[in-house]
Amino acid sequence: MNDSRPPPFSRWLVVSYSAFIAVLVPVYWVYLGPQNFLWGCDIALLLTLVALWRKAALPASMAVLVTLIPDIVWNIDFLLHLVFGRDVLGANATAYMFEQSTPLFVRALSLFHVFLAPLLLWMVYRVGYDRRALIWITVVAWLAIVASYLVSDADQNVNWVYGVGPIPPVWMSDQVYLILYMLAVPVIIFLPTHWFVKRWF
Repeated sequence: MNDSRPPPFSRWLVVSYSAFIAVLVPVYWVYLGPQNFLWGCDIALLLTLVALWRKAALPASMAVLVTLIPDIVWNIDFLLHLVFGRDVLGANATAYMFEQSTPLFVRALSLFHVFLAPLLLWMVYRVGYDRRALIWITVVAWLAIVASYLVSDADQNVNWVYGVGPIPPVWMSDQVYLILYMLAVPVIIFLPTHWFVKRWF
């Protein structure tokens, strides 16, 4: 029997998002370096692309877990910085958006933080939430955190493996902080989102 149901995602959305990623990836690679793709938000960008093309719940669910809470914080920090002209929250989450040394079009690409979380929530609504996402995104995040520690330094601080924002863990060794951080990410970021999405979708 033929399935006459319409696809969960329009071709226009798939093509538009794919074009955006086709621009973002080489620009980020050149200006920010390949290590930038270890950030959770960039991993979510690529998972979203896979979910759109495969119409799959698992990559969309993984992406929403790693995106929702950080992007809420990012948008609040960015808005406050725009209004007050300085970092208000103290985490420097969006300070790079105001650095004149980085070309404007490179910074503008980071505005995906504005639309990615709503897009992913809608995608999960369309294809369903895969509860296996919690385990899978935890594994991916731990691998990305370890890789970030190995390939980045304290100045780059990819995935905040050398301290939260500009705050170094001066009261513990780097290795102890890294282990505690790896344990904290699933508990503080993934679990609350998992419970929320599971409840509503």
